[in-house]
Amino acid sequence: MIEYKLKQKENKATTFDMSLQPLRIVFMGTPEFAVASLDALVNAGYNVVGVITAPDKPAGRGMQLQQSAVKKYAVEHHLKVLQPEKLKNPDFLAELKSLNADLQIVVAFRMLPEVVWNMPPMGSVNLHGSLLPQYRGAAPINWAVINGEKQTGVTTFKLKHEIDTGDILLQESFPIGENDTAGEVHDTMKAIGAAVLVRTVKGLAEGLLTETPQSEIANLQSKIQHAPKIFTETCKIDFTKTVAEVHNLIRGLSPFPGAFTMLDGKTLKIYKSEKQITEPKLAVGNYETDGKTFLRFACTDGYITVKELQLEGKKKMLVEDFLRGYRFTS
Repeated sequence: MIEYKLKQKENKATTFDMSLQPLRIVFMGTPEFAVASLDALVNAGYNVVGVITAPDKPAGRGMQLQQSAVKKYAVEHHLKVLQPEKLKNPDFLAELKSLNADLQIVVAFRMLPEVVWNMPPMGSVNLHGSLLPQYRGAAPINWAVINGEKQTGVTTFKLKHEIDTGDILLQESFPIGENDTAGEVHDTMKAIGAAVLVRTVKGLAEGLLTETPQSEIANLQSKIQHAPKIFTETCKIDFTKTVAEVHNLIRGLSPFPGAFTMLDGKTLKIYKSEKQITEPKLAVGNYETDGKTFLRFACTDGYITVKELQLEGKKKMLVEDFLRGYRFTS
């Protein structure tokens, strides 16, 4: 067990004596992305005194109650779990306060009211999936890929009133390949983020981190890209755009929620594609196929060749498997 005792330094950094009382951490998160961070903290020996996650929700054909990925992990590791419907509920606030957390960690959770994030003496640290101040918002991984970024990263920062604007603690970048999907970036990011989070907690405990306002980050002088929630209209493919733009949209929305177009009156989601830059012989938006090995759609400067897809009412499959059984009506 890594142990600390809270002490205050004159420069507002917080440090701990590693021989006395254990640093008490409350972790807040819901999806699989957050599990990697929680697991890293547990394996590093930190004292996670409580886990806050979303309430169980009905899902699937039988609408059975399903636990969040974070709750499943917490239960398996015998961690105390709280699942508030409302974060301002007095009973929840009282129970949260009784945990006497020194620090709260937030990874892929909902927006917190000040009464929650400002409760522990060390405040609350958030792990965000971008190099802040770039890509503040709900879908930073998707938008980085959609916009064709060559790199992204993770940021740990202190929560404050405005979303994703708190002072930065640590950042780490990594490259995005030209064919990487949002799902692949997500999987790389959750591992890197977990490691950065552990370093952040260690650095805070030892008083080695400086909080840097986002206004002091050099790239704040460049255009700030945002990462709003993804809506259905975001996912519709516009073949009047360039091949690169369409390719980036497809991989930026793969595996979820999926970029789509229409085929014979049905929704066709495209999950993987290849670029073919050449003067198209088809009208923009039209497709051609040999019925066996390829299906491609015309864009302004070439073709998008479909590699993996899912037609409405069917399962996801490779294009060769799809063509083997599909009869085009137009």
